[in-house]
Amino acid sequence: MVIARVVGPGEWRADEVRGDDWKVRLDDGHRRELLAAVRAAEGEVRREGFALPTLGPVLRRVRGDLVGGRGFVLVRGVPVEEMSERECEVAAAGLACHVGEVVPQGPGRAPLMHVRDTGADPAEGRTRSYEHRARLGFHSDPTDVVALLCVRPAKSGGLSAIVSSVAVHNEIVRLRPDLAEVLYRPWWHDRRSGDGPESFFEKPICVPREGGGVSMSYGPDYLRSALRGASVPPFSREQAEVMEMLDRLTNDARFVLTMDFREGDMQFLNNHVVLHSRTAFEDYPEEGRRRHLLRLWLAAAE
Repeated sequence: MVIARVVGPGEWRADEVRGDDWKVRLDDGHRRELLAAVRAAEGEVRREGFALPTLGPVLRRVRGDLVGGRGFVLVRGVPVEEMSERECEVAAAGLACHVGEVVPQGPGRAPLMHVRDTGADPAEGRTRSYEHRARLGFHSDPTDVVALLCVRPAKSGGLSAIVSSVAVHNEIVRLRPDLAEVLYRPWWHDRRSGDGPESFFEKPICVPREGGGVSMSYGPDYLRSALRGASVPPFSREQAEVMEMLDRLTNDARFVLTMDFREGDMQFLNNHVVLHSRTAFEDYPEEGRRRHLLRLWLAAAE
């Protein structure tokens, strides 16, 4: 199987991303419009009932950048300082539903997850990445788009970093075409839903996309924790080698774009073409000042 280089707008390197054209700043009118929609919302948040007359078209352009562009956008200025925690949840869902369709997540199939340090041990087999403060390896989430609204940043650390998985894929094709083929074979992944066989499943890291391109489903923490499965074999020599190469390239400064989450930032990432990470962080001792993000998973279909 000969793996070819992928061409498309999802391929970029950090030094090619200049200026602020990947940032969208809400103006005062957008902020007032969002607050009004939040306070008028009742029940489940849906696009049809969450009116954003001037901000809605901006968010549709965000969707276009995600699906047909670089695959990432940072929205700045969500007025979280003027909202309660519940209102922040409504705002996050309202903004997200103008970009895509909200997909349930987690064991409870919730529309939204709270990302904060719970004191969970990252080395424990069932701990999920949103439950601790340790560094996260570069990974993708299992939906078209992931959205993160920053309600409060950490005292220090918690820096978000992204890379183009298309660029990383193409670099492996260029340097080691023999290893590129390994990415398209089945790999064991861990759902971290328990210790039984239902927690483990097989799928390739890379799959061709309809219409061209490649989608990368990578998460080194969950691939390595899959080895705890009773029927999961150890990595082959080739698998270990390609994982080492993936980890090296995704931490290479040529590929990595960093962004420091501020209060009111909302990050949107296309999981098919972008891998994301987070540095370890230190939190404030006071409960009301600790790092708090809201995560939504989206399907990009109209």
